[in-house]
Amino acid sequence: MTTPLQSFRGCAVREFSFVAQKPGCKGLHITTEACWGRCHTWEKPILEPPFIHRHHRVCTYSRIRHMMARLPGCLPNVSSLYHYPMALQCHCTFCSMEDTECQTF
Repeated sequence: MTTPLQSFRGCAVREFSFVAQKPGCKGLHITTEACWGRCHTWEKPILEPPFIHRHHRVCTYSRIRHMMARLPGCLPNVSSLYHYPMALQCHCTFCSMEDTECQTF
């Protein structure tokens, strides 16, 4: 039995498609595996600065395979190689700007 994505709680590997692009080349549609999910997070007020205690975790890679594709139609002086990660295993952890887009509201 599968869980609908709308009600899924946790962090898992999921198929992901995107268009790989870089200046001087045409785009290439790539299907790979990426991390996806919702991790336990909370905030509570406290009496001293910063007046809030946060516990925010994100679903991100714990194991990856480095992948490479060749983009089509590149200009003569532009490398056609495009590197991207493929998720092998994911987990909930604090957001690291080294490998994840961390958004704050």
